[in-house]
Amino acid sequence: MITVEEAEEIVLAQSKSYGTQNLPFEQALGHVLAEDIKADRDLPPFNRVTMDGIAISYKAIEQGITSFKIKATQAAGEQPLDIYTIDECIEIMTGASLSPSLDTIIRYEDLEIDNGIARLLITDIRQGQNIHQKGKDKKEGGVVAIAGQLITPAIISLAASVGKAEVLVKKQPRVMIISSGDELVDVADTPSAFQIRRSNNYTVKAVLAQHGLVADMLHIPDDPDATRQQIQHCLQNYDVLLLSGGISMGKFDYIPQALQDLDVEKLFYKVLQRPGKPFWFGRHNNGTLVFAFPGNPVATFMCVHRYFLPWLNVTLGLPVKNNIYARLANDFIFTPALKYFLQVKLSYTPQAELFATPVEGNGSGDFANLADTDAFMELPLDRSEFKQGEVFKVHIF
Repeated sequence: MITVEEAEEIVLAQSKSYGTQNLPFEQALGHVLAEDIKADRDLPPFNRVTMDGIAISYKAIEQGITSFKIKATQAAGEQPLDIYTIDECIEIMTGASLSPSLDTIIRYEDLEIDNGIARLLITDIRQGQNIHQKGKDKKEGGVVAIAGQLITPAIISLAASVGKAEVLVKKQPRVMIISSGDELVDVADTPSAFQIRRSNNYTVKAVLAQHGLVADMLHIPDDPDATRQQIQHCLQNYDVLLLSGGISMGKFDYIPQALQDLDVEKLFYKVLQRPGKPFWFGRHNNGTLVFAFPGNPVATFMCVHRYFLPWLNVTLGLPVKNNIYARLANDFIFTPALKYFLQVKLSYTPQAELFATPVEGNGSGDFANLADTDAFMELPLDRSEFKQGEVFKVHIF
């Protein structure tokens, strides 16, 4: 049996690049950018009006002019309009492109307009006010988003604004989520008194979807031949297999033998942790990885967050997000010599301190308890008593 830290080191050592691919920019959310995105022109591409009002030449202010003849009205997207005398103005809307003959915007709130004449109600006017200058954000060819970062809605917006219809992203691994056992029935089915509905696979799929990864799902019946055939197919067509349950030594647990027959090397089995002690991890000789989590819902949920997601981040070149700490809100006791992943509810104090309140459930099968918590607090295995106010690492889900 190995420690959590040893298990993590072994798992992360199996990270590798899966290459790159081009995606339509609107489908790239949640992927990792594999190229710099550059501006195809200045941003903004023209002197852009930021307030509804009138556009004037500041020379008029310097000469003491306080009323202006409205020459025309210009909306956003229209050809810029010029003035030819400094006592003229253009009534102009937010987002419009400003003519070189104009350099200052006066808001409607600071004007009185009557019979085509705009009179100033203020005296404090600065040249260039209420204008977003051309190229102020980025010059043509400037990098607006650097490679290696997660594509967020903001980056989707940037790609659209610079005409980047396709973006180069890092390929995500092909993932198959596998459940097994005749005691599990489909969500839409009515289980018998001795059956339960499949839920772990949907839970894992939902977690991965939150991180931009779309996984496939498969259920394997309790049959040795079917188990071997299905596992073999998955090893040949996927980069990662995520199993929930069926990896122990029960009479009808056929997966361990199938993995052995199919040349999947066991890298470790069992970790000094609760939940999730009987966690199995291995690698096929073609590079496909197998994460075989315990079947208990909370154990599966925890292991996905503690091991698979960090592996995924390293694989995609993202930082491993395991550097968040919180103070324990109440005393807590856990006596087994295992690292304990305590379910907690997080909250901030007015002093911006993060506190974790334990929410004790009924063991690793109590998946309903997850709905009332939002993180696991990682308590060290060399202690049994944990005091209020002590600081420990938390894994937010």
